[in-house]
Amino acid sequence: MKTLNVMLSLPPEACRAYYEGRAEQVHAYSTDGRRVAFPAVALRRVVTREGVNGIYCLQVSDQGRLLGIHRVADLPAS
Repeated sequence: MKTLNVMLSLPPEACRAYYEGRAEQVHAYSTDGRRVAFPAVALRRVVTREGVNGIYCLQVSDQGRLLGIHRVADLPAS
């Protein structure tokens, strides 16, 4: 199993499309600068009333399949 940290900052309005299944993929950047796409349904596990904000760890199988997602940190201050 591999892990990859991604930075997500999505307000509640943007999450609605992901949560309701109207969007199929989330596109984000990893903390090491790679562009990442993963199934939008994964956000259902981490969305709050404030949206999705923070650094999240994606657990990925050796075949590239998303196994899990969990929040690991706040986003750095701008």
